[in-house]
Amino acid sequence: MKKAVCIISGGMDSALGAKIAQIEGYELIALHFNYGQRTEKRELKSFRKIVKKLNCLESYEIDLDFFKQIGASALTDSSLEVPIDGVEDGVPITYVPFRNGIFLSIATAIAEKHGAEALFIGVVEEDSSGYPDCRDSYIKSMEESINLGTKDETKLEIKMPLVHLQKSEIVKKSIELGVPLEDTWSCYQNEDRACGICDSCRLRLNGFEKAGVKDPIAYV
Repeated sequence: MKKAVCIISGGMDSALGAKIAQIEGYELIALHFNYGQRTEKRELKSFRKIVKKLNCLESYEIDLDFFKQIGASALTDSSLEVPIDGVEDGVPITYVPFRNGIFLSIATAIAEKHGAEALFIGVVEEDSSGYPDCRDSYIKSMEESINLGTKDETKLEIKMPLVHLQKSEIVKKSIELGVPLEDTWSCYQNEDRACGICDSCRLRLNGFEKAGVKDPIAYV
């Protein structure tokens, strides 16, 4: 069977992306990154639950400690406050510098090892937080660079099936395909009960509201 490396954060976007890969007939190689984010333990717990239900061929949990050393993001630097007063204009302080570029580079190395044909990433451009590394054009340029920098026989396609979806569409699609939304986590701040007021919680809750569905996770 054809293989795909799926980057799974533990959130509902990447969980849906992995489910779509499975439906498309790929054997899944799940990949998760612990990079010193505030909710690292909770995201890892979600990742493991999602992987178990997807019956993945193999899974990797990669530790990237240098993101905390670099800082510059409220997700990895405890001296910076996570915004709770609405989505910011421009690139928000929760942006982790070039995170997806680094994630995709590591995913490529794993894909070459396994002879995978695709990388799946759950980036969302239309209804996201304004992160530059979630843009369709950026991911496509990475695909070109990856194929220039790997073995001639390596032909990788980066698939981003959610990139032009609204969050409400992601909720509906997840329910349609049986994605375990109760196992996913989106909150930037808390690991027990989601705060409901950070940027990511607001986007998630707004998506559920527009979809006319109750979010199954617990909030403060």
